[in-house]
Amino acid sequence: MSKLEIHQIPVLSDNYVYLFRDPVSGQVGVVDPAVSEPVLKKLDELGWKLTHIINTHHHPDHTGANLELKEKTGCTIVGAKNDATRIPGIDIQVEEGDIFEFGSESAKVFEVPGHTVGHIAYWFKESDALFCGDTLFALGCGRLFEGTPAQMWHSIGKFRALPDDTKVYCAHEYTEANGRFALSVDPKNSALKQRFNEILEMRKKKLPTVPSTLGEEKETNPFMRADDPGLQAELALTGADPVEVFAETRRRKDSF
Repeated sequence: MSKLEIHQIPVLSDNYVYLFRDPVSGQVGVVDPAVSEPVLKKLDELGWKLTHIINTHHHPDHTGANLELKEKTGCTIVGAKNDATRIPGIDIQVEEGDIFEFGSESAKVFEVPGHTVGHIAYWFKESDALFCGDTLFALGCGRLFEGTPAQMWHSIGKFRALPDDTKVYCAHEYTEANGRFALSVDPKNSALKQRFNEILEMRKKKLPTVPSTLGEEKETNPFMRADDPGLQAELALTGADPVEVFAETRRRKDSF
């Protein structure tokens, strides 16, 4: 089975949109299109025809181009069943455990509330690709606009159970700022210190730090490490419920 061909398109100030193609069927999808012009330009450059939009959540910087792209290409829009009223142009509604068939590939759907109550993620196992929207970032996680710390920690737990070599195609280039915060709460983490130095070099060269891998995130992202004794000790929460540790970490990030 051929893996998806994935192209990263930077848009707005710090968003990433992902264009992906199944080489067997020729089907082409786009993840969370904020604006249409860069997507249409890339499609034209590659000679691809858009067949699907997959949305992770309803925020305008993830769905802003849904209707225009649908009008221009006739594509099918996929989104969360329990948030269908907020996904413009939705055609296919998916929920926890569903398998979204995409040509010769398929994605398992996870409901991952926290950033929004209707947030979902798509895991293409054969391509080692996780499209997680704003639930998980490189060295960070999304703000809790609608959900609770318990919900978000449970959502992140679904990602922690996936293979380490899974690539994390998150939706924003926040990594340098996230890294500065991560070091403030986990300063003794040698893997984090090394990774942050690499990130600084990449950003100096204006290179993207996304995608990362889940293995890297499990080792260095404080929001994936709320049950880690070292992080708990730094927060003076040794032995606390991981939800409490996660909530304190998120509280500190919100005011960092």
